[in-house]
Amino acid sequence: MISPDISARVAQASLSTGSRSHLLRSLRCSWRNTRVGAVGLLIVVLLAGCSGSTRGPIESQEVTTRVRAPASQDSAGVQVYSLQNPAVKQLTAQAEGAERTGDIDKATGYLERALRIQPQDPQLLQHMAELKLQKSDYQQALNFAVRSYDTGPRVGEICSRNWRTISVAREHLRDTRGADEAEARAKQCMNTRPKGF
Repeated sequence: MISPDISARVAQASLSTGSRSHLLRSLRCSWRNTRVGAVGLLIVVLLAGCSGSTRGPIESQEVTTRVRAPASQDSAGVQVYSLQNPAVKQLTAQAEGAERTGDIDKATGYLERALRIQPQDPQLLQHMAELKLQKSDYQQALNFAVRSYDTGPRVGEICSRNWRTISVAREHLRDTRGADEAEARAKQCMNTRPKGF
């Protein structure tokens, strides 16, 4: 494709020998500048892709490394889980399967159905909060995690996951102080066994 600059030069050039040689030199320079410009543009685009914000969308492995794994590693003590309806257990299993395959929308649908059956279940609310993190819906993730904490246990893995989710959501909502406070609260959820048991 000929740039408009080159086309204008061709149209304005006279057919004399001096003008033709001047036109050829001009075209060679324009072609070199176009190649250099294209290469420069490509480099800028590639570098821009590498230097994005550190607070990008949450990936499923980030939810695992920042929320689920630390909570399960710290959960050597008392654990409190709610009793679940068999239909809720089945929907939860289907949601976990859909999440493993990367279908977050389908997993969310299963959990929404389960929440219609048991709307105050802290495990369901926390799982929904984690799915909302993966969809970068940080305000909803925060809301679900707070609801889970309000209805759930104050010790153990669920409590820790609540506060870690709150921390990550607040971080992405640019509330760094709140994120740090939530991270500290997550550590208070861990109630370890007394020695000798």
